[in-house]
Amino acid sequence: MSTKQTTKSTFWALLSGLICWSCQPHNDLNSAQHDELLVFCSEGSPDSFNPQLVSSGTSYDATAHTIYNQLVTYTPGTTEIAPALAESWQISEDGTRYRFKLRENVPFHGNETFTPTRSLNADDVIFSFNRQRLSEHPYHSISGGRYPYFYSQGLDQLIIDINKVNEHQVEFVLSRPESPFLAILATPFASILSEEYAEILQTLQHPEWIDSKPIGTGPFRLKRYEPDSHIRYEAFQDYFAGPPKIRDLVYSITPDAAMRFARFSAGECDIMSNPLPVHLRIARQNQLNILEIPGLNVAYWAFNVEKPPFHDVKVRQALSMAINREAILKAVYDRQAQIATSPIPPTSWAYNKQVTRVRYNTQQAKQLLAEAGYENGFTIDIWAMPIQRAYNPNARKMAEMMQQDLEKIGVKVRIVSYEWGTFLARVAQGLHHSVLLGWNADNGDPSNFLNPLLSCASARSGNNYAQWCHPEFDRLILNASQSSDIEQRKEYYQQAQALFKEQAPWLTIAHANKSLLTQPRVKGLVISPVGNVEFDKVYLEDGASTESEAVN
Repeated sequence: MSTKQTTKSTFWALLSGLICWSCQPHNDLNSAQHDELLVFCSEGSPDSFNPQLVSSGTSYDATAHTIYNQLVTYTPGTTEIAPALAESWQISEDGTRYRFKLRENVPFHGNETFTPTRSLNADDVIFSFNRQRLSEHPYHSISGGRYPYFYSQGLDQLIIDINKVNEHQVEFVLSRPESPFLAILATPFASILSEEYAEILQTLQHPEWIDSKPIGTGPFRLKRYEPDSHIRYEAFQDYFAGPPKIRDLVYSITPDAAMRFARFSAGECDIMSNPLPVHLRIARQNQLNILEIPGLNVAYWAFNVEKPPFHDVKVRQALSMAINREAILKAVYDRQAQIATSPIPPTSWAYNKQVTRVRYNTQQAKQLLAEAGYENGFTIDIWAMPIQRAYNPNARKMAEMMQQDLEKIGVKVRIVSYEWGTFLARVAQGLHHSVLLGWNADNGDPSNFLNPLLSCASARSGNNYAQWCHPEFDRLILNASQSSDIEQRKEYYQQAQALFKEQAPWLTIAHANKSLLTQPRVKGLVISPVGNVEFDKVYLEDGASTESEAVN
């Protein structure tokens, strides 16, 4: 039997064991034409249908560019800022006022509860941001009242006011110049919600529905969500940029990567998210379609510096030296990534080439632990994220390899994991000793790595899971954000990277490519450098059977 025949038989053997939930999206949409239905096999359930409330890429994929729009966006395949809900903008000479002219006649979705009576206007923009920034806002505390991205960027201090100039013009007033402000407004947290819908929900005494029964202006509207099974969307025919070419979109939630690949290979999925390195190797051997670009991402091991012994920089440096990242690169990434020296990837204009890589050195790690007073070692927890992402395809395996490495220097490790939503919630509460996580950039500016992940503001209420707050580091990244001189910004960011390396709040592990597997009939799909998966321009062309093409 040939290799291809063996592979095909294996795929069908795997598929024979699938239980009925895997077919649910197709059964549910059996009235849809084959060329109008796209099934995306995703790796997990969203934590919320409001991207303002979350920081996970899984949730962003399911919401930010499917249900919603932002004021500005990116030209497909680039990090160039382009108009979205705002058709144009003006920036004051001192860089502290941004005035946006909104598109007219942009309609909102409706649902069984809400039929909009007006199109998008300035009130919706003001509502969407004031909910996040004003503690007295009636919607601020709904659904927990936590806005990790907004606060990790320090936007509560940056945005002084948002003024309605007229129905279709809105002006942001800033406390200081902020060079990456437009890039920040292109990120998922800046999605625009409907103020009119919010008012209706208050009268119904169900304000929380704004986050679970979403209304946006985006290319698709939510039809139904079955947790841990599937999300069904339908094309919004009145979408301001033109109706999508596919009528029905289904996110088939398949956390197990092997199952996702089996389903893709059998033609059940048109697109597969986050293939493992082994799947990419098989895909190349079988000439499957792969979309792949260098990822603006980083995988890291963060030390909670508020918990001993991680408060000691020598301990953090020692643990970093004890990890064999070359072995991790081979076993976890199948060498389809590069070792990370900095939080910022080498493709960024601000990357500091002078920062030296942490070298694997067990003896030196032991010596540093002894100098710190831990010659007999200690016991720690490593929290391993339970889902696969491009930046970390197998956190459990990575943690097990690190466990073996750390045992060589006398450090015992307990590996901890939870369901994804619980995992993120508990890490946000600072319950971890250390955690394996990562970050897909939301925009192309280097501030998007340093501010949300390592600033003091982010340590208080954001994604700084090391709980590391260093005043000099904060000063450097603030100065970089305020400067309009790119060379000056670069200098500040390079100093910040050197300080980060010295203080070692993380061990940076890898920068990985962003990959999707697609069936031959999928056309028009472009992966964004910031990781967005967008379907409004995607169309389907049927040729030969996708089931046979997927394995031959």
